[in-house]
Amino acid sequence: MSHGRDIGEAIVRPRLSIPGRVGLILLALFGLLPVYWLTSTAFMKKEAVFALDRPLFPVDPTLENFIGFFQNDALLQNLRNSFIVSTGTAVLAVIVGAFMAYSLSKFRYSGRNAIMFMFLIGQLIPGALLLISLYLMLSSVNLLYTYTALIISFTTFTLPLTVFLLKGIIDGLPDDILEAAKVDGLSRVATMFKIVAPLIVPGLITAAMFAFMRGWSDLLFALTLAGPDKQTLPAGLTQAFIRDGTADWPALMAASLITSLPLAIIFILLQRYFVSGLASGAVKG
Repeated sequence: MSHGRDIGEAIVRPRLSIPGRVGLILLALFGLLPVYWLTSTAFMKKEAVFALDRPLFPVDPTLENFIGFFQNDALLQNLRNSFIVSTGTAVLAVIVGAFMAYSLSKFRYSGRNAIMFMFLIGQLIPGALLLISLYLMLSSVNLLYTYTALIISFTTFTLPLTVFLLKGIIDGLPDDILEAAKVDGLSRVATMFKIVAPLIVPGLITAAMFAFMRGWSDLLFALTLAGPDKQTLPAGLTQAFIRDGTADWPALMAASLITSLPLAIIFILLQRYFVSGLASGAVKG
């Protein structure tokens, strides 16, 4: 029995040669170099960063850059704005995307293929090309410089990926389950909430993570569509630390490190759902 298990493990996890392992380690170090440089700069004083003989490691590490972030009321407001906008984007994108994916996957109606084609084209269009149109549309309905403007904008550009990911997963659900729900008297909406949604939880979490990251990291739309009191962290960092072509790099790196932590924590906590959701959408799509 143990011999068979060893063979199975050898098949699933093939052994790498020493040169292969060295190559992977070097690639990993190369990929982590920007993260290290950001982190080391965040713990340095400004004069050490711009010194000609800048050390590779913080010789006299300091926390003043991190303390300065939490003492800046404007940045803390930007942080709250980021959580509000990103969470709203994730919730709206998942709800709308799930219903659209369910419709495109399990129902047949006129225009269905055209809608799928439009979503495919939507993934290819850079968001910046639609910025002016969105600005004018939101201004005409008095939504400019609000949380709603950012949430709608981010959701718009997140939906194509969300719909195609969830559609690929829902395609794999047996029609017999849905027919049984119909026989039991469940409406289509009730079927979505009680039957479909529990079966595609990894996909929903994956879609929510994509949408959250879009809302959290966007700069262009946050600068253009949100007022000073509604701007998110990327816009706030740009205005707080970059002036007249110069930047307070240690403070900016510390703020960037703080900004990236929520995304890293979310990914670490939900990575098994993330991988499962991507795999389901790719295999069954």
